[in-house]
Amino acid sequence: MFIAGNWKLNCNIEEANDLASNILKNIKGKRINNEIVIFPPFTSLFSVSKIIKNTEIFLGGQDCSDNISGAFTGDISSEMLLDLGCKYVILGHSERRQKYNETNELIKRKSDVAQKVGLTSIICVGESLKDRELGKEKKVIEIQLKNSIPETSNSSNCIIAYEPIWAIGSGKTPTISKIIEMFGEIKQILNSICINDGIKILYGGSVNISNSFEILSNEKIDGALIGGASLNAEDFSKICLEANKLDGKI
Repeated sequence: MFIAGNWKLNCNIEEANDLASNILKNIKGKRINNEIVIFPPFTSLFSVSKIIKNTEIFLGGQDCSDNISGAFTGDISSEMLLDLGCKYVILGHSERRQKYNETNELIKRKSDVAQKVGLTSIICVGESLKDRELGKEKKVIEIQLKNSIPETSNSSNCIIAYEPIWAIGSGKTPTISKIIEMFGEIKQILNSICINDGIKILYGGSVNISNSFEILSNEKIDGALIGGASLNAEDFSKICLEANKLDGKI
């Protein structure tokens, strides 16, 4: 089971340190059989990395450049993330696709660079409400996957996060049956474009303490990418500990 907390544009350094420390405090002494990863803002990666070093929690970046170095003011490279202790990086989040016009091709380049330096890329895909109402959601996901994922992706360097855009931050989630239906489509597409030897597929979009167990209980769901609820140490910790009850899904 894979539980990821995306903090987005939240927390100054002190707040990030407190949040990481409180999550650790809440899971201390508990048997952890899932992978827990937190994604603070770039400014807090260094300080948080020291807090979670040699613990059950791993570190990730919220984005990276498709360049390793050079005249790219403001960019953060995948090597820089690795140097800070990151193991993962989120790429292609709908907020990046929509608000910064990131294309599938750019996301693929970013992922390729990240994978080559040793990071695992968590590539996000998801349809809009309009796409779903028009019955185009499967085609949208297919296009995103086929054009965002490097052909060299596999279970050791790539994770897919299915996040329907209309569910992110809205409090709305698809039914479990609809999520599983889309997961089946994603697996088929992965088989056609890369070596799909068990690439994890996460669900994201308004995952919270009240619905997380139902979502994660389904054997076809490998984990969750959590937004708002990950900013609450108690709620996020409870979700992580609840996932521990699902022993057969690691």
